[in-house]
Amino acid sequence: MRDRLNGNRHELARVAGELYPGVARAGSTRLLVRDDWIPVTPLDLREVRLGWVEEAPAPAVTGREPEAAALLPEGAGAYPDALGSLARPRLFEDRVCYRLLEVAWPELTFTRARYFDGVSVGEGAAHELAAHEFTGRELAAHEFTGRELAARAFAGCEGGRPLPFRALVGDPTDLRRRPALCAVSTLTLRHDRRTGETSFVLHWRDPARVAHGGGLFQVMPVGVFQPAQESATAERADLDLWKCVVREYAEEFLGRREEYGDGFDYESWPLYRSLTDAREDGRVRSLVLGVGVDPLTFATDFLTVTVLEAETFDAVFGEVAASNSEGQVVGRVPFDAETVRRYVRDEPMQAAGAAVLELAWRHREALL
Repeated sequence: MRDRLNGNRHELARVAGELYPGVARAGSTRLLVRDDWIPVTPLDLREVRLGWVEEAPAPAVTGREPEAAALLPEGAGAYPDALGSLARPRLFEDRVCYRLLEVAWPELTFTRARYFDGVSVGEGAAHELAAHEFTGRELAAHEFTGRELAARAFAGCEGGRPLPFRALVGDPTDLRRRPALCAVSTLTLRHDRRTGETSFVLHWRDPARVAHGGGLFQVMPVGVFQPAQESATAERADLDLWKCVVREYAEEFLGRREEYGDGFDYESWPLYRSLTDAREDGRVRSLVLGVGVDPLTFATDFLTVTVLEAETFDAVFGEVAASNSEGQVVGRVPFDAETVRRYVRDEPMQAAGAAVLELAWRHREALL
């Protein structure tokens, strides 16, 4: 069933999106948002303020409830146990992460969580939907429309509730109810002022290598928002979206391994120094367009755009490799109306990637 989930995430995400007819969307995409989660105009990443709550209430749903246990093989306490034993991705570590508690632009509030907290709920709910859709029928002929399934799942009706764990989670945009672990999804634009040409880089995420988003296109880079190392020092120092973005550039564009060491010094790191200096003098701009939730897995993504002048992009990254530790890379994709429309509407794209592309196109004059 995990293989079927990974092989059909795009169609399953479409079905999942129909389960929440009363929840707002980011543009025309299926990414779930609240009304105040998408700023009217892009915010410079330097304007965003990050707050911390040391002792936050535990989430109401953790993935260890009886509704979740019904999805698991015998002996598995939570979904990551089964995934690690039976279908372990190459990248699969239970590291400390930042859990999002509140969005009030330009302020964001976080507390502490672990990576498997998000997997337990999000991937468990996705697996439940896949199991429902593939039990005795093919996905293309699923028994209920999204609205009918939503009515059964959340209002109850004769015959029971087919998605009890998803129903337990409730509104995916309620950040306090579940462990809302975040990723930073960054659309990287290479902008040539002389020719006016702008392009971007896409990533096809390999389901054999990653626990989330396998089989889908995504903007690049994307990374879980977490400290570089398991230490109190790193936890405090790395509560910074720009540091996370730069680390992901190192790993996904330049092939650096996720090994930094406690007390890692960003200021003396050549990549961080060159990108930060370029941001200070205007050759690089990094902005945030909003935040949203994937309806299939409840993955919560900050939607960011980094615009690099062509000379700076080429000097820092050169020719981007065709593959990395998480999948295949598609480079120099033209940033134009037809290409954006195709990836937003037609291609198997993660909801966050589709949303940041559409919002970036809407704000292209401000970005470029």
